[in-house]
Amino acid sequence: MRTVPGTTDRKVLSLLALFSANPLLVLSGARVARHIGVSRSTVWRWVGKLRELGVDVKGHPRTGYHIEGAADVLVPTVLKRRLAGTPFSQRIHHFFSVGSTNDVAMQLGQAGEPHGALVVAEYQTAGRGRAGRTWLSEKSSGIHMTVLLRPAVSPVQAPMLTLVAGLAARDAVSEASGLNCDIRWPNDLMLNGKKVGGVLTEMHAEPDRIRFVVIGIGINVNHTKMPKEIDSIATSLRMETGHLHSRAELVVRVLRHLDGYYKLFLSEGGEPLVARFAEVSSYFQGKRVRITTATECYVGLTAGLEPSGMLRVLRDDGRTEPVVAGDVHEAL
Repeated sequence: MRTVPGTTDRKVLSLLALFSANPLLVLSGARVARHIGVSRSTVWRWVGKLRELGVDVKGHPRTGYHIEGAADVLVPTVLKRRLAGTPFSQRIHHFFSVGSTNDVAMQLGQAGEPHGALVVAEYQTAGRGRAGRTWLSEKSSGIHMTVLLRPAVSPVQAPMLTLVAGLAARDAVSEASGLNCDIRWPNDLMLNGKKVGGVLTEMHAEPDRIRFVVIGIGINVNHTKMPKEIDSIATSLRMETGHLHSRAELVVRVLRHLDGYYKLFLSEGGEPLVARFAEVSSYFQGKRVRITTATECYVGLTAGLEPSGMLRVLRDDGRTEPVVAGDVHEAL
């Protein structure tokens, strides 16, 4: 498997997996060192790194280390087992910290990494959303992941892949939270009117074929608060439900739904995806919205989706047209 600079050392992941497999059990430094093949001083240094990420590793001067419970870190060995039977279980690239998982996935795509490769990070330093906006990242609190796909479809069908990922993430968030997650076209996940996650799709294509697509999915999971400048428009699962959520469980849910919707798209085209969007999104039909593009701003009512996945809007001036690119917000 290709490696990218900054990828988490496999021995560090072995340390984490050992702790996660033995919660509450005190493991001696010597035993841990033998298990992963490093010195005890290295174990001590790596334990410090895990603590920086929020893993509650307890140290005992004469007996060793233990964690209070299952560490909520996206350990590849755990994800691999839980994702068995999907294309996302074989090539998992884990980072404690990375600029952007989409950037890494683009590099891997250019280097020939196969369909289904998965990039996950505990923390992003340069995460981004649509139109180059910064995406909020907090250490070990959210989900920051990107999948690499090599679909045998034409570039004009690419917008449907954002819909595939958005529906998958929406279903996973609804299941995890017990709340009805909305989708604001084309890629925003909404809980109680606030954004909880989003999807960013980028592709490398030729006029007649897609070489590869990377789909980044970000979800605010265990954040306890939002920065002041966005606290009126953004939220997290924890803030909405009042309790912690397993990020690993949510990643698995998202990717299993993604596998299902992707297969549905390849076998039946976009029609069932548009039908599903109509079922779960309040933005499908009759929502009064404000559309902001690079050249204009206008208001109208949503009027369903085009077969390509683009949103149709009945403008106040009487014209109905698809939104090719632009921001969509509810018009109050």
